[in-house]
Order: sequence, then C-alpha cells, then structure tokens
Amino acid sequence: MVQVGFKSDRGLKRKNNEDSCFVIPEDKIYIVADGVGGSNSGEIASRSAVSFIADYVKRNPIKLAKGREQIKNYFINCIEEANSLICSISSECAENKGMATTLVLAYVVRRKAYIVNIGDSRAYLMRNDNLIQITEDHTYVNTLIKSGALTEDAARNHSKRHIITRALGGDDTVEPDIFEVKLMKDDILLLCTDGLHGEVEDSKICEILSSGQQMSELCNSLITRANRSGGNDNITVVCVKM
Repeated sequence: MVQVGFKSDRGLKRKNNEDSCFVIPEDKIYIVADGVGGSNSGEIASRSAVSFIADYVKRNPIKLAKGREQIKNYFINCIEEANSLICSISSECAENKGMATTLVLAYVVRRKAYIVNIGDSRAYLMRNDNLIQITEDHTYVNTLIKSGALTEDAARNHSKRHIITRALGGDDTVEPDIFEVKLMKDDILLLCTDGLHGEVEDSKICEILSSGQQMSELCNSLITRANRSGGNDNITVVCVKM
C-alpha cells in the first residue's frame, strides 16, 4: 500500500503562492509545479499545467500505455500539449506574456517510478537513510557546475541561481527529462520545488525523511524547516512511501 502526503505553503516572503501540486491516487501519479512570471501569471502557469495534466490523464488512461516506450511517449505527448496550452495563454494576454512553469511528475507502476522533469523542481529517492537526487536542474548555475566553472556550494548563493534554462511555456518546443527508477519496499519519493531544496541542505532533508514520521507529517516538517531557514520562496512537497 502506497502512502502519500502533500502540502504547499506560501512561505514567509511571498505575497502569493505560485506553486501547485496534484495527486492522482488511483493512477499513482504525483505532480509538482512552480510558476514563473510577473503579476499573477506564475500562479496561472503552474495551475494551468497541473490542471491540464490531470485532465489529460482522465481522458487518456495511463493503464493503456504498456511498457517503457509507450509510457515515455505518453508523457512526452502530455508535456508537449501542456506546453502548447501555456504558450497559448501567454500569448492571449499582455500581462501573462513570458509566463512559464517548472514541472516534476512521478508515475509509479510495478515497483518502478517514471520521473518527468523540466526546470528546477526536483525528485529525490530516499532509501536506507540515503538521499539520492534523481533529477537534474535545468538552470544557468547548473550549466556552470557541469562545466567546472562553479562549485555546488558557490551555486547556492549565486545571484543567477533562480534562472531556469527549460520550462513549460518557455518556448514553442519543450524538452523534458525522463528517468526510470526501480523501487524497493520502504523507499520514499520526494517531489519538491526550489522553495525546499534552495533553503534546506540535502543532509537536513535526509534527516527529516529518516525520522519515521507519516507522509503528511514529513511534509509539515520539511516545510517548517524551509520556513525556519528563511522561507524566501513558496514551498511545495509531495512524499510517497512504497
């Protein structure tokens, strides 16, 4: 029996919450998004993306996708259509121009997780008290880290750390990463926005996930820690225990 917890918090410094999350228990699909843009457009972008994906899954049952390639193609098509929607909304209204959203999604089936991400929202795997980052941030500073021009420690305080290089709605074309992860009993999947991983070090996240709390309590503890660390951004987390 899969256990699930999820929570979204405005944080301490933001006037509104541009994060969104959605859980589809019957299909074991879990979604987190972090909108970007002026005025309320970031909020519109993340909510539109999450709502579209939930509706897409309802209209196109995921159980009909058999095997690795069909599942990957299913989510590629879904993300492409969601991207078109965000681009369309952005072009219809001047105040929404340039709006976009990150996305990280997990689909759990037969002891395997398919992880889809675009932007800097992350998926982690917690196993045997070890925290493993599954996704790779699509950010300007991560390109510097990969090239050897910047250390991970320096990246945490870099002035351009929030600049993302891929997003839903950022361009007419979209390029999500898709990962496959084999799952074991008691593994925990964590999906989160940068309001968590940008404020709380991985070692502290690991400490909380190792505490033995129920999934809803873990979500509360993670958000509390992020707010204690500054609460500079919206914070959204989904915890899924196998």
